[in-house]
Amino acid sequence: MPDTQLIALAGLGNPGSDYADTRHNAGFWLADRFVERHRGTFRKEARFFGELARVRVGADVEVLVLKPQTFMNRSGQAVSALLQFYKIPVDALLVAHDELDLPVGAVRLKLGGGHGGHNGLRDIHKPLGDGYRRVRIGVGHPGQRELVMPYLTQMRPSRVEEAAILDGIDRANEAIDLWLGSTWDKAVQALHTAGTP
Repeated sequence: MPDTQLIALAGLGNPGSDYADTRHNAGFWLADRFVERHRGTFRKEARFFGELARVRVGADVEVLVLKPQTFMNRSGQAVSALLQFYKIPVDALLVAHDELDLPVGAVRLKLGGGHGGHNGLRDIHKPLGDGYRRVRIGVGHPGQRELVMPYLTQMRPSRVEEAAILDGIDRANEAIDLWLGSTWDKAVQALHTAGTP
């Protein structure tokens, strides 16, 4: 757990009803369920180019939950604006995003590393570097490279797939709460040994 008691959680996705139910918005889904879990409410915040909710977790941790409304490939604009305004260090940022390289419903926590070709992470890397934390939400892979973008941004997951992704998101949110109340290592261990797909 970083020294700061102010944590930023950014859920990545694309704004608008056309994208709401697509796999690329899994980060939005996690943010929505985290805020609901902690009885918060999103409000539009123009200075952060997105929607923001403030929730308290435990006695002394406040989480600023951001859903950028800039479209995925401009996520860094919103996330960096939030961190700069509140003077939040990069290692107190947790980014939730869809992950092609994990099977549907698998979830993993990660600290640092490359962007893996993910456009949202790529744009966050530009102003902030790679030292932030991530929640990788498995959405599976369509099997062919040329199908990736329609798979992520146009095709809705099946009901079974959506249920698996949301179940993974709920497990991830439990792990986030554990991190905020204890340590990152304990959260990683609990999530990664919980028999996820």
